[in-house]
Amino acid sequence: MNNIPSVDLSDFLSNNKELKDEFVKKVGKAFQEIGFLSLKGHFLSKENVDDLYTQIKKFFDLPSEIKNNYEFDGFEGQRGYTSFGKEHAKGKKEGDLKEFWHFGQYIDQSDKEYKYPKNPYVKEVPEFNSVGESTYKALEKTGLYVLRAIALFLELEEDHFDKYVIKGNSILRPIHYPPIKKEPNEAVRAAAHGDINLITLLMGAHGKGLQIKNNNGEWIDAIAEEEEIVVNVGDMLSRYTNNKLKSTIHRVVNPPKEYWSKSRYSIPFFLHPVGTMSLNVLDNCIDNENLKIFKDISAHDFLINRLIDIGVMKKE
Repeated sequence: MNNIPSVDLSDFLSNNKELKDEFVKKVGKAFQEIGFLSLKGHFLSKENVDDLYTQIKKFFDLPSEIKNNYEFDGFEGQRGYTSFGKEHAKGKKEGDLKEFWHFGQYIDQSDKEYKYPKNPYVKEVPEFNSVGESTYKALEKTGLYVLRAIALFLELEEDHFDKYVIKGNSILRPIHYPPIKKEPNEAVRAAAHGDINLITLLMGAHGKGLQIKNNNGEWIDAIAEEEEIVVNVGDMLSRYTNNKLKSTIHRVVNPPKEYWSKSRYSIPFFLHPVGTMSLNVLDNCIDNENLKIFKDISAHDFLINRLIDIGVMKKE
């Protein structure tokens, strides 16, 4: 496989049972074999994409002393700004060559059940806030339907994941990989890693660099067509399905030296469940040939452990 398979969400949303069933099969096959696919027919408009890229460039161009006002510690760091080099891949010491922002779940303040940090308001770039919210909701809606297809592939009720991801702890993360000014010391823009969450939806990144590791151990470019988004399985879904669906290792490599002077921007949406979701392996993913390989854990505990592993949260 030289690239990632492509599917059209409008097939799943149609009233045509054959198209819907075929979509489910294609999604399941892609996530079993390589863990990645590209998706067209989603709910994200080109205007959304263009507007958000415009606004994130304005934010990341702000002076550090202003951006640092929006950086918070601990779990509060799941919202707002994270400065350059702070995060690293699990098992790596070198910080990734990036800075980023987190938009989190939009919960009505009267809903006391969800104790998420608030989304800070960036007064210096007013449109950044509203465009981030509209993009968040479009990708969240898209991810919900992808999970419904996954549920059917796993022979579960179609709405199996709805109760876990509606008002879940999902994150929209605009990332800025600044120009590289000197030879990096072992560091890359994003070291090889698996995502923490259920699934990730990646808006068209500006510039090549995303690579995934196929089953032969080869690094291949993950390239989507214009207006497609890339969707991949995260570690939570992989362990929930006893590794039936693959959380594939991927990375963002440094460009050739002649392109070091250019910034790269990328905007993944990490679809997370509510913290109370049990990630205990599904019974129908265990049999005599596929013994249970993961310990029982909640989504919240798994998330906290990984945030500590990657350096964005300190162990208490």
